[in-house]
Amino acid sequence: MSGLGLKLALLRIAMMLCVCKATSSLHPLILVPGSGGNQLEARLTTGYKPSGLFCGRFYPIFKDKEGWFRLWFDPSVLLAPFTKCFNQRMMLYYDPDLDDYRNAPGVETRVPEFGSTNSLLYLNPNLKSLTAYMAPLVKFLEEIGYVSGETMFGAPYDFRYGLAAEGHPSHVGSKFLQDLKDLIEKASASNGGKPVILLSHSLGGLYVLQLLNRNPPSWRRRFIKHFIALSAPWGGTVQEMLTFASGSSFGVPLVDPLLVRGEQRSSVSNLWLMPSPKLFGPGKALVITPNKAYSAHDIPEFLNDIGYPEGVIPYISRILPMTEPLAAPNVGLTCIFGTGVKTPETLLYGEAGFDKQPEAVYGDGDGTVNLESLSALESLWAFEKNQSLKVIRMSGISHTSILEISAALDAIVAEISSINSKAQAEVSFE
Repeated sequence: MSGLGLKLALLRIAMMLCVCKATSSLHPLILVPGSGGNQLEARLTTGYKPSGLFCGRFYPIFKDKEGWFRLWFDPSVLLAPFTKCFNQRMMLYYDPDLDDYRNAPGVETRVPEFGSTNSLLYLNPNLKSLTAYMAPLVKFLEEIGYVSGETMFGAPYDFRYGLAAEGHPSHVGSKFLQDLKDLIEKASASNGGKPVILLSHSLGGLYVLQLLNRNPPSWRRRFIKHFIALSAPWGGTVQEMLTFASGSSFGVPLVDPLLVRGEQRSSVSNLWLMPSPKLFGPGKALVITPNKAYSAHDIPEFLNDIGYPEGVIPYISRILPMTEPLAAPNVGLTCIFGTGVKTPETLLYGEAGFDKQPEAVYGDGDGTVNLESLSALESLWAFEKNQSLKVIRMSGISHTSILEISAALDAIVAEISSINSKAQAEVSFE
């Protein structure tokens, strides 16, 4: 065990021994998941028109008495006939008249158990060993005294939707921000008025930053103690360009990425995660084909050339103006992320075009998010006098293993413990 690892382990043990004393001084904690990091349920109405025999309203067989069933994650998505059903039911559609997104016709969706950590533990509670998400993290947090529903809460959301720049509606995403704001205020009120620690993973960090910057400084000072962002893709990822061009199975066996490409392209949050022109300069080719090279500044042209022209207007009008500022929220922020994991940096396509998976040139990052994006705030906020920023790099930790590996979990818990300890010292001093 390294010296750092030993120190983190000893700190964790010390915290466990002091649970009874520490529990009363813990700041409430809210967990905000990443894309695909919580369960999603669906119900089919009479407006639903199945794309094939296997996708009729009888499937799946097991539903609750009101017709709701698990949409994400369900293992049947691994089987080709049902992968098509999944693609159809997860699809979003942009309505240019409303300037907003909606579900596929006849498909209603909901996120179960908002406010609870339950839907963040496993993507499918019937497959715990295969679909664990925040379960290891929650266990570690419970060991230092956090209690779900009392001092620890969850903020799941429909991860297909996103937010939009000012002046553009985003009904689902905006409702989530309001629900999260309400949860923060309730968590604070039920814990003696203590401000809240927000702990996000991946895309959740972008949501939290938007929440903070869309509320006044007085609200932030009253309700936010600290913000910890794990593996946050502040400037998007090159991996997202692969998802749009060719679809991605994300390593799941048996799934043909072309069968889910349509659904992945329709996801607003995926469009939000396109590499930022602010961080990936015009001279850096991210996708190279026999005829063209595309940088982050060429994404509208890229979307058109891959056969997704309907994404161009939403990207230009709704996404770009929202992502370019990355304003500092002036609350304490800790970024924790992995490095030293090979991460797609340039995608090389041959004559077969975008229907075939590309070769990749790899660079540094966490396996999903490029280092330029993970570390973006260090340079962007270097001269922000009122912004406290701490960065913890963890060599060899991937985008998802940050929620699984003990060394990473120890570092996360140590940071939370430190925030609580400092807060208690401030109170004692006063």
